[in-house]
This record gives sequence, C-alpha cells and structure tokens, in this order.
Amino acid sequence: MTIPPVLSRLRLPVIGSPLFIISNPDLVIAQCKAGVVGSFPALNAREKEGEPIELERWLTRITEELDRHNQANPDQPAAPFAVNQIVHRSNARLERDVEICVKHKVPVWITSLGAQEWVNEAAHSVGGITLHDVINNRFARKAIEKGADGLIAVAAGAGGHAGALSPMALVQEIREWFDGPLALSGAIATGDSILAAQAMGADFAYIGSAFIATEEANAVAGYKQMIADSGASDIVYSNLFTGVWGNYLKPSIAAAGMDPDNLERSAPSTMDFGPNRQKPKSWKEIWGSGQGIGAVKEVVPAAVLVDRLEREYRAARDRLFRAVPA
Repeated sequence: MTIPPVLSRLRLPVIGSPLFIISNPDLVIAQCKAGVVGSFPALNAREKEGEPIELERWLTRITEELDRHNQANPDQPAAPFAVNQIVHRSNARLERDVEICVKHKVPVWITSLGAQEWVNEAAHSVGGITLHDVINNRFARKAIEKGADGLIAVAAGAGGHAGALSPMALVQEIREWFDGPLALSGAIATGDSILAAQAMGADFAYIGSAFIATEEANAVAGYKQMIADSGASDIVYSNLFTGVWGNYLKPSIAAAGMDPDNLERSAPSTMDFGPNRQKPKSWKEIWGSGQGIGAVKEVVPAAVLVDRLEREYRAARDRLFRAVPA
C-alpha cells in the first residue's frame, strides 16, 4: 500500500472529518498544527449576496497561518488541510468552489455524494489528491474508476451521513481489490480504535464527532456538552432530516418534540444542498454524532484531544506488541 507524500508525515494516522457548520478555520488550523489533517466543507464558508467570497478568505487565512507555523517550526510542520466538496446536483456552488480550490492549490480534496471525473481532474491539475467517501464496495469501485486517488469507508456508527456496514466487512471488501490510500470512519474516538482501523487494513482513521467537543469547533455549548454527556445508546440512525441515512443525538431529537424511537422515513429526493433549502424550525438543533462519543468526557482544545489520542495509540500499540510477540 502506498501513502501519498502529502499524507506521509502525519503525527497520527488521522484525518479530521469535515463537519457541517462546525468545521471552521479555527478548528482546521488547530487540527493541522496538532499534526492531523484538518478539513471543512466548502459549503460552510458562506457569504451574503454582494459580500466578498468567504471561501477565498478562509483558504487564504488557513494557508497563511499554516505557512507561518511551518516557518517557525521546521522540525514539527503542520499537517495538510483538506476541503470537502459536496458533488450533488443541488450544490449550485460546486463549479465556483472548485475553481477557488484550484486557485489556492488545496492539497487534499474530499468528495461526497457523487463521484465526478472533472472534480478529480481539477484537484490533480494543482498537485492535489482526492479522497471519496463511500458506504459500500460498489460505490468504492465507481469512485476509483472516475479518478479518485483514495477512499473513505464510512461504516456503521459514523457521525452524520453514515453507512450500515460493519467496518470489518467494508474494509475487507475494499482491500480485496484496492491498495491505495484508505481511511475508515465509524465510531473512532480513541487511540485504540485508530490502531484497530490500521489493523483491519485502513491507512487512516477518519474522526469527526470527538472534534465537536473542542473549544475551536463552531458548535453551541449545549451541543458540545451533549457530546461529552452521551454514549452509543444515545445515537439514532435516521434519514428523516436530510433524505440520507445518518446518526443523530437522541436527546436533541427529543428536545425538538419528536420521539427518537419512532421517526418517519424520508425519501432521497428530499436531499438538497442548495442555498435556499428549508428545514422545519424544530429541526434547527437536531445534532449529528457518531457512536464513539462514549470516549469523550469533556470539552477541550483540539490539541489536547490529539494529545490524548496519541497517548492512547502508543499505549495500545505497545500493549498489542507485548500480547502478540513477533
């Protein structure tokens, strides 16, 4: 298995997943300085009509701040950052946002909800790599056929839009034919689970929910605290809220006046990432989360979270080597 040079010198084999609304420049910069890939959805950078393009400002700030960090810390350079593009027909901004990412030579592109050759070609034109997130082996093959460099296996237990397959089954099937970069998403919030992802055959752990409960994350205090107070049994899997199956915090659903154990189903045709999409007001504070949050006990700076993950990862590796000698 070959790791692309841009991802070969991480402090930990971790990619911070792009969190809708929550991932912002503060969080991305903190993740990268801590030595793991930070990412954000391009659609998080929003501006009102007539205002300067926010995505331009975000990319300029991230690039300049990480460059300053690298100049001041040549022995501990920041990890690269990634931008997530929603490749869905309802995303009217896609072409514009791709052009901006090309202009700023974004090093890592994460694509979701559709694989498009022209997006991969745009990334490659400036030396970037693309990682496409998938929920099954069929979508994985299609993504590679259309030019993606790597895959993100979104397995059962992942936060936000998630698949229903066991991570062991999904990684196993992908690795039967694909030896390129592979990240695994699904209930990963400890150093032990990062090592487990590698043991299964993934190169990287894809971690999102744990980063919600960080000081830099653009989430309200109640959301962060709910992450810290909840566990796997507090997660419900539903497609009601976006038309795509995903995991959400039961207490937030109950607070919106709904029964989290008896939710209606929605249709994929309701999926909409356009600027005029409307959601019921009662859904405003329904919060996504993965099943791994039982490991999250408090709200901390992102760097402190990465420190914990590294300690646990090294301890788990040492424990495993002692238990299973070479």
